[in-house]
Amino acid sequence: MGKGASIFLCLAVAALITLSLVMLASASAKWDFTGDQYSHLVRQALWLAIGIVVMAVTAIFNYQNLEKLAWPLFGLVCLALVLCYVPGIGDAAKGERRWIVLPVIGRFQPSEPAKLIVMVMLAAWFSKYQAETKSFLRGFVVPSVILGIPLMLILFETDMGTAAGLGAAGLIVLFVAGTRLRYFLAALAVAVPLLIVMVQKDPVRMKRIVAFQDLEATRLGAGMQQWLGLRAFGNGGVHGMGLGNGVVKQMNLPEHHTDFIFPVIGEELGVFVSLGVIFCFVVIFLLGLGIALQSSDRFGSILGIGVTCALVIPAMMNIGVTTASLPNTGLPLPFVSYGGSSLVFSLAMVGVLLSILRKSQVIGVTEMPAVKQRVLEVRL
Repeated sequence: MGKGASIFLCLAVAALITLSLVMLASASAKWDFTGDQYSHLVRQALWLAIGIVVMAVTAIFNYQNLEKLAWPLFGLVCLALVLCYVPGIGDAAKGERRWIVLPVIGRFQPSEPAKLIVMVMLAAWFSKYQAETKSFLRGFVVPSVILGIPLMLILFETDMGTAAGLGAAGLIVLFVAGTRLRYFLAALAVAVPLLIVMVQKDPVRMKRIVAFQDLEATRLGAGMQQWLGLRAFGNGGVHGMGLGNGVVKQMNLPEHHTDFIFPVIGEELGVFVSLGVIFCFVVIFLLGLGIALQSSDRFGSILGIGVTCALVIPAMMNIGVTTASLPNTGLPLPFVSYGGSSLVFSLAMVGVLLSILRKSQVIGVTEMPAVKQRVLEVRL
């Protein structure tokens, strides 16, 4: 996997971002009664510029240095997650404490960088203790604590969707790194009942679960988002109604520019563009795994798998929710949904993948002369 991998990876990401800007321009028709009609598009373009710079920096930066910075970065992101609960700094909206307000930066969602930093931390830990991945303490307990601290902080923000995505990516990293399967089963036996109890005690989550079971009966209540999403896909059909001609976004579809932008794409641009979005994430997944497997060191391999899962799993969940295949979780579609924090740190993760690929190519080139020399010596 060489230069072509980086080209196709960047093309897949560029296609998703271009579609995002086009759909935000279309969604701006919803706000034509204000004097700031294209504010969402302008802000997203600004965050895109910042994100491209961040991606370029992380791609040039030697990812192996992240291993040395893992603990300070982990502490910093946990502190940022704690600040979500501090009055005056944390910014609550719709009953969820996902954001903090910082000088210059403004409103910021710490759970987005947490996805990357947790993967860096887990990769650093398993790289250092690769001979003890089968042990109970260093192979399961400590990595579970590393994953569990930010996970619980995000979960109690009532951001269950992000917590589920991060938890799934983290468990895949533990499994790939070599944690024993019986530890997973024991942990799941405890975690699943606790999760069920938490959902049952959360009225909002329970309403979403009940609504998911019968969207038609709850289309005027908790099931409205997903019901309208399905209607949007039905309206679009194969070829779509045309860019800007969507009807459902004008019917008060909540979060039609963020969490539920995928049905708007289906309604206006049709099934082929919708499948194209899914195809782009498949490309990112396959190339991410290929880059991880080609890495020159264990840290890069685990980090590459973790970053790829942290990008693709939320996308799978968002598409599952908007097609009414999963209960509503409130997750954005990476690279496509409106949101600066998500876009910048998603691009940062792409930059990390490019850094891993670049380093593996450099090592491959430098080792080739030595390999050729050894072959000549054997022949002589």
